[in-house]
Amino acid sequence: MEAPQQLHSEKHAATPLLEIIATLARELHPLQTAWRPPTLDSHLERDLGFDSLGRLELVARLERQFGVSLPEQSFAEAETPRDLLRAILSSPTTTSLEGTPPVIPEAGRSNEAPEQAGSLTEMLDWHVAHHGERTHIRLYSDSDEGERISYRQLHEGALKVAAALQRHGLQPGEAVCLMLPTGSDYFYSFFGVLYAGGVPVPIYPPLRPSQLQDHLRRQISILSNAKATYLITIEAAKSLAKLLKAEVESLRELLTLDALHGNPQALSPVILRSIDTAFLQYTSGSTGTPKGVILTHANLLANIRADGAAIEANASDIFVSWLPLYHDMGLIGAWLGSLYFGAQLVIMSPLSFLAKPERWLWAIHRYGGTLSAAPNFAYQLCCSRIDDKALEGLDLSRWRVALNGAEAVSPETVQSFQARFSAYGFHAEALCPVYGLAESSVGLTFPPLHRKPLIDRIRRLEFSRSGQAIAAEPDDPRALHFVACGHPLPHHEVRVVNAASHELPERQQGAIQFRGPSACSGYFHNSQATRELFDGEWLRSGDLGYFADGDLFITGRSKDVIIRAGRNIYPEELEEAIGNLEGIRKGRVAIFSSQNQNQPGERLVILAETREQDPAKREALSARIDSIATYLTMIAPDEIILAAPGIILKTSSGKIRRGACRTLFEQGAIKAHPRPVWQQQLQLSLSTLPNRIRRIVGSAKDWAYSLYTRGIFYILAAFTYLSVMLLPTTFRWPLMRAMARLLAKASGTRLTLRGAEYLPTVTQPVILVANHCSYLDGIALVALLPFSFRFVAKSELRRNWIAHTFLKRINTLFVERSDPRQAVTDSYTAQRSALQGESQCYFPEGTFSRRPGLLPFHMGAFSTAANAALPVQPITIRGTRSILHANDWFIHPSQISLTLCEPVVPVPGIEDAWQQAILLRDRARTEILRHCGEPDLASEKRV
Repeated sequence: MEAPQQLHSEKHAATPLLEIIATLARELHPLQTAWRPPTLDSHLERDLGFDSLGRLELVARLERQFGVSLPEQSFAEAETPRDLLRAILSSPTTTSLEGTPPVIPEAGRSNEAPEQAGSLTEMLDWHVAHHGERTHIRLYSDSDEGERISYRQLHEGALKVAAALQRHGLQPGEAVCLMLPTGSDYFYSFFGVLYAGGVPVPIYPPLRPSQLQDHLRRQISILSNAKATYLITIEAAKSLAKLLKAEVESLRELLTLDALHGNPQALSPVILRSIDTAFLQYTSGSTGTPKGVILTHANLLANIRADGAAIEANASDIFVSWLPLYHDMGLIGAWLGSLYFGAQLVIMSPLSFLAKPERWLWAIHRYGGTLSAAPNFAYQLCCSRIDDKALEGLDLSRWRVALNGAEAVSPETVQSFQARFSAYGFHAEALCPVYGLAESSVGLTFPPLHRKPLIDRIRRLEFSRSGQAIAAEPDDPRALHFVACGHPLPHHEVRVVNAASHELPERQQGAIQFRGPSACSGYFHNSQATRELFDGEWLRSGDLGYFADGDLFITGRSKDVIIRAGRNIYPEELEEAIGNLEGIRKGRVAIFSSQNQNQPGERLVILAETREQDPAKREALSARIDSIATYLTMIAPDEIILAAPGIILKTSSGKIRRGACRTLFEQGAIKAHPRPVWQQQLQLSLSTLPNRIRRIVGSAKDWAYSLYTRGIFYILAAFTYLSVMLLPTTFRWPLMRAMARLLAKASGTRLTLRGAEYLPTVTQPVILVANHCSYLDGIALVALLPFSFRFVAKSELRRNWIAHTFLKRINTLFVERSDPRQAVTDSYTAQRSALQGESQCYFPEGTFSRRPGLLPFHMGAFSTAANAALPVQPITIRGTRSILHANDWFIHPSQISLTLCEPVVPVPGIEDAWQQAILLRDRARTEILRHCGEPDLASEKRV
């Protein structure tokens, strides 16, 4: 290895440099035949085909070969091998990340949080008042502890920016775009805009100075839509002010932080309300033109509090992040979340991570990081791009929550990361696949803490044809794999619906919709997109998925799914498989559907980038793509297009813009090689007809079943009601049981009773307690339990004359919930009934909601059991929620099961009735929770 001091001339170092570049270029493009050896002035991307991952590998090899530590800018800014050579000659020798001493966290950090804050500025003000000198942010450094920013420094820096903005004429409510790299300037500017009364609009900075002009042209649509008045940016961008001001009518000036040092004493305070817009989060544009999501202070604080409750965030946590601050996961999840809970934020630039992914892991080691988050590709990068030698001595044992979100979570990545880094103290339970989107601020579903990631294996054929997620056999090689993304956050709801917005049962794929306090109000100055976002009170996520045992599984983007021959084709899996072929640029494959102008229906189009020019080899590559696509989808693609590098469009966060690629294709901007017209027409005719028939028949069947079942229910309900009113007491329960079973049989609903060995004897009265999922729960109990009992119902039912008359006729006990004195009286009545030997049935949750999960239990049933010294019989009901959701009268076919658990008897020796009731409640609830297959909602913190 040559030391830097030996590299005394460009000529001496150029030869090994070009050899490394040539070797890697051939590895990246092994099928390329028109090969020209690289020169010092070859363009890394245009001439040699180095994409971001190729650059990453190149920098790593150069550092190993020359024994230097290249600055992170080399990864992004180098345009030619000559640029890299100059960086090598001027770089210091390699420094080991392992040798940097650990950073001791501050002690005595209070876990208080600004629970009463109504805005982001109130949140910062609270921290300044309570512990202003405490470190809030550390800017990562390889060699030392890094620059610190305290709450007071952030506050004072922001006030200076705010005063300067007001001096420049910023008015309350006006938008200010921030195009800044990660650093102290960004933090001061963001809060400075808020304190001045403006609305921050984060946009991403250019990767290379040479791209600055093109980059700003692409940002013009955002600046125009936001009606930005100012752009705070880097010094190099100021020269383009005239270009931008000509294109963006509202833009008054481009500013740098050097020009934004005002006198805080001159600041005119602006009172921000919780309903005011906190900032505009422009979506990445993976499916179309970027849209500005309107997020209020209330939206953000609700989401931050809910996210924090899900991961039990507190001031002793240390959040290590490299995520860009223009993206919701980095801005809200990492920075603002850390700010709210008083956790310390250790932050590095995205380029630092991309240049050396091990920096992220070593930062967690050095700073004692407990929290971090990243998209799936970052975890995969750590698995595939870090050498074992770079990890010697690494300790990840303090990392308790590793959030994986912002893009599709790969089952392979989850398994690989757990397997590789367990040797370095990483706990499998720390890895948390999550789901969120900008329209819900950032987070929407989180898995329970301390649970290993769940991966569902389902049958490919049934899923592609009908969307049913049926569990696959263990040895099924074609099984699809999806990762569980957890349960909805507290006070948030998620549902899966069909095309008619009817909620679907478990394990049935549909469109994901959500609502809750974090949900945005729409898109800024885009009424059409806002209308498309909402379905009544629900917001459309644009994603597809299904629920299973309370967990949400994401299966793809609704606009990206291709429907062919009655099957659904999901692009991600196929893109990854094709990207692994030699000769295809990895990560540069787009799969989409395209409409034929002459025939209705969708064509399956595969667009893949390659540098291969030889016709025979291109034909062989197309054949391999065709073979893989046919194997995975069981349908041959209509068109395979091998395009030149740079054709496929991506978002700023690296997602394939399939919609934009489709537009290019349909405009003829990509040279295509279509199949013969007669073959296309034949395929379209054959594929479209079954698909249309399937949709029509499927929808008709759903409606017919729902209407038929409702009709049967009304007929049997009317007959049962009249019979109960007329028959003597001894005949009422047998009749109701017979009618309930007849309803199940007529609707095709299978009834199953498990745990029959725990049925009470005729002479043994019990207190029955069951989870509450649906209006059908009572009918299920009557149908499956072979004995009579007294329902205990809420007194509000007395206001419904029909229901009250029927329930009273079958000897139901009514319990008051709003009047404490009446509640006590009703409780004594229930106890007397129990002492007289009458079994009673309670739904101790008191109510039910459409959200899956077991709610906290009320004490009535258990107090009665304790005072009457009766056993409690826990019963778990499953299936009724899938048949009939709350607030939805559309009925779905499914099956119902009742599981009788072992009776819970009073504990001998405990004389205190209340303590006895507590024990009975906790033991019964544990049994029901063990069998219900739904999350424990009582464990959620209130936010």
